[in-house]
Amino acid sequence: MSECIFCRIANGEIPSATLYEDDDFRVILDLGPASKGHALILPKSHAANIYELPDELAGKAMVLAKKMAGRMTEALECDGFNIVQNNGEVAGQTVFHFHMHLIPRYEGDQVNVTWKLRTSTDDVRAEIIGKLK
Repeated sequence: MSECIFCRIANGEIPSATLYEDDDFRVILDLGPASKGHALILPKSHAANIYELPDELAGKAMVLAKKMAGRMTEALECDGFNIVQNNGEVAGQTVFHFHMHLIPRYEGDQVNVTWKLRTSTDDVRAEIIGKLK
């Protein structure tokens, strides 16, 4: 997809601060980081979101996220780590090419990746289970 900015970055058509690259992925530093070291895992083949991503590539992405989180935690001496992946505009996706955010966390960094806890009922849980079985 020549018009997809992340396709162009992942395939080296647009320069990036690359942390890692293999046949399937490029990992780059985010230009608008939430914290020091915030990076993105970009597959080289286009999939708009997780629903379009082939299962094999999805598995490889998670293995790569784990590998990079470990390397980044050690190198950057961060206190924690978020791995975030959004699907759809309502979920916060702004570039419609599957990607994973690797966000090193530091004590007091004021990065907010949380939500308000809500309650659920037995009926609601039963309904959800019924729909997914």
